[in-house]
Amino acid sequence: MRSTKLFLCGAALILLSVPAAYAQSAGSSDGAAAVPDKPATIQERKENQQDRIAQGVQSGQLTAGETKNLETKEADLNKEERNMRAADDGHLTAADRAKLNGQQNRLSNQIYDDKHNGNVQHYAPGEIGQRQENQQDRIAQGIKSGQLTAGETAKLENQQQGINREISGMRQANGGKLTKADKAAVNQQQNKASRNIYNKKHNSAKQ
Repeated sequence: MRSTKLFLCGAALILLSVPAAYAQSAGSSDGAAAVPDKPATIQERKENQQDRIAQGVQSGQLTAGETKNLETKEADLNKEERNMRAADDGHLTAADRAKLNGQQNRLSNQIYDDKHNGNVQHYAPGEIGQRQENQQDRIAQGIKSGQLTAGETAKLENQQQGINREISGMRQANGGKLTKADKAAVNQQQNKASRNIYNKKHNSAKQ
C-alpha cells in the first residue's frame, strides 16, 4: 500500500510539472514569444519585423500609409547597419548592436501600435476594391518572402496610398460612387502599380 501511494504521488507531480514546462517553451497565444535561450540576432529581428508587417498588410490592420512609414524607417535602419559594417570591416561592434536593438525596439512598438489603432485598410465592393486588395496581398507576399526590400515596399505603398486618396476624392465628388471614367483612370494607375510590384519582386534586390 505504501509503495502504491508513493507511485501515485510521483505521477501527480509529473503531471503538474508538464503544463509549466510547456508554458515556458511554447509562448503565449497572443503572439508573445517565450524567453529565448539567447537574444535574437540583428538579422533575426529584421526578419521578425518584416513578418509582422506582412501579416498586418495581409490582414488589413496596416493601411498603405502606415506600411509606407514603417518600411521607410526599416530601410533607414538597414542603411545605418550597412554604414556601421562598412566602418568596422564588415562587423558590428557591441555599441552598434545596442544602438540597432534600441531602434528596433522603438520600431517594434510602432508596428504594434499601428496594427491596433483601429485604422484598417478598407476595400469597397466591386472591381476597384478587389484590385486594391489584390495589390496589398501581392505586396504582403513579397515582404514575407524577402522578394521586396523595405525601401521597395515603402515606394510601392506610397504609390498605393496615392491611388487610395485619388479614389476617395473621386467618390466624394460623385456621391460616394465612381464614374465609368473614374474606374478607367484608376485601373490604368493600378496597371502601372502592378508592373512595379512585379518588377521589384523579380529584380536582384532582396531583404
